Amino acid sequence: MSSLPKYGEVDIDTLAEMIEHLQEQNRHLIERVDTLEADLEQTKDQLEGLETEKADLQETNERLRDRLNDCEQETTRLDALTDAARKRSGVNKQRIEELQARELEKGAHLLTETVDHHEIDIDGDHLERITKDDSHTYYRLPESDDPLDHGGNVALAHGDLLPIQQLSRMDEEMLRSTANAVPTRLAARLWKARADSNVGDNPWESGCKGTKEYVKASDLKHWIRRQEPGTSETYAKKLVSRTIDAALDLSNHRVAVRKRTERKNGLEYTERRLVLPTDAEIPGETPNASEPDQSPETAGVHGSP
Repeated sequence: MSSLPKYGEVDIDTLAEMIEHLQEQNRHLIERVDTLEADLEQTKDQLEGLETEKADLQETNERLRDRLNDCEQETTRLDALTDAARKRSGVNKQRIEELQARELEKGAHLLTETVDHHEIDIDGDHLERITKDDSHTYYRLPESDDPLDHGGNVALAHGDLLPIQQLSRMDEEMLRSTANAVPTRLAARLWKARADSNVGDNPWESGCKGTKEYVKASDLKHWIRRQEPGTSETYAKKLVSRTIDAALDLSNHRVAVRKRTERKNGLEYTERRLVLPTDAEIPGETPNASEPDQSPETAGVHGSP
């Protein structure tokens, strides 16, 4: 803006222009002041809101601190109670195991669900698991007779069972710890599938003319691939031969291998079969000729832990 003219040099038009310019400046200043006052009020409202929120957070924080202190005190109390209970239960468990060990060494037969066979300390460090006439399973020292005769008689002693029977009656964990070789475990599972109807996946078929049951090598290959997921067809073929050999050995050759010529799609081919003959003497399945009253199907020893 140019400097004001000297006194006596201002005409009416210039003065009017100056007044209008000042009025315009005044309006801008008033608008600016109004805007700043509005911003100030908004800032004050936000500040009050933040102060209120801060107060609420401080109150919540104090309340949470109080709850945390209460929880820490309760946790400390519960930890002390847990430690005391653990010590008492550990002492009681040791007392029970000592009493069970003494009873077992005296010849007692104890129900398997009451005995922790991994922890119990007995002479020889070996327990035998058996099934008795009451269909319950028991632990005992090998070949020891129960003086109280709880549960009835033991139908089969451990030594009466074929090795494949002993393995087939083990659970999967025990089987893996006992048998390192895959064909041995497969042979045990194969026998269990034949002997235990609850297994489900049973590749055995009923036979005739001197054959009680049999399984084809081709069916055995598919069964092995179901038992061992991820096994290639080539490796499964090798496992078929090894599993058959293991079954022969572990059954003390109660089973046999037969070849049979068959036709498929007009072509002849020869396939091996693992065969259980009708006259094979299987403990617990084959009646003893000297004891005609013996039941043809008898429970027996399940294996050793």
